Amino acid sequence: MTGLDQFSEITKYDEPLAPYTWLKVGGPAQIFIEPRTEAELEGVLRAVSDEGLPVRLLGGGSNVLVRDDGFAGVVIKLSGEEFSEITIEGNRVRVGGAAPLSHVISSVVGDGLAGLENLVGIPGTIGGAIKGNAGGRHGEIGQFVKSVDVITANGERFTRSGDELSFDYRTSSINELVVISAELEMPQEDPDEITKRMRQIWIMKKSSQPFSFQSAGCIFKNPRGLSAGALIEQAGLKGTRVGNAEVSDRHANFIVTHQNATANDVLQLIELIKSRVHEVHGVELATEIQIW
Repeated sequence: MTGLDQFSEITKYDEPLAPYTWLKVGGPAQIFIEPRTEAELEGVLRAVSDEGLPVRLLGGGSNVLVRDDGFAGVVIKLSGEEFSEITIEGNRVRVGGAAPLSHVISSVVGDGLAGLENLVGIPGTIGGAIKGNAGGRHGEIGQFVKSVDVITANGERFTRSGDELSFDYRTSSINELVVISAELEMPQEDPDEITKRMRQIWIMKKSSQPFSFQSAGCIFKNPRGLSAGALIEQAGLKGTRVGNAEVSDRHANFIVTHQNATANDVLQLIELIKSRVHEVHGVELATEIQIW
């Protein structure tokens, strides 16, 4: 009997991961575990560490490309309600790491807290958004984060705050496996004004991004001072297909997947884009999406 056997009630084997991701491609997780409480999560992680198994955390699945042969190890997905709770007191927000970013945005906007409306339309969880400092031309989430409760792959829990928190373009100092919860602070404004701004940003994004297709948000990071989407478009790649994966004709930094697409189609298309952009512009594109 292994340490993981005690978690059989929340464990699945060879669980297909494609349905959990926005691209809807990729193979299975060898072991898939859905902890319901923080104590259960800590126990699972200690058991996984004792077994020496590779481990990944799956959040909203919006920034992940799983290879066709899947992940040989443990994939953890937080499923309990306590991981998604949102509590607002004054201009401070306490939020569980698995809460969908969209839910957090609508909650704070309704309470007259300003700043996160700029992130409308960005998929995923608040934990993923904080780790990757999600944002766009209107601002990033990192500027509002005051503290983050994390758990390491060994099951150790601690809080990062102050000098232990730093944010840069699509990255942060938070490199632990799990964001359990976070505290954010935002200025208070008229809810109607914030809502108006949010709607304007949403209308603009909806008109220029392929929200009605299977995609995973931006595939590449913007090189300093440049737009990855513009570089890809100028390289003549809009609408380019490999198998059933295609560069979006709405926004060139999005890859959309059609029926029967494979992860390999997406990977080959990513390599084609990188090669062509380097050939045309002399610029090396770096992926924003995580590839498992």
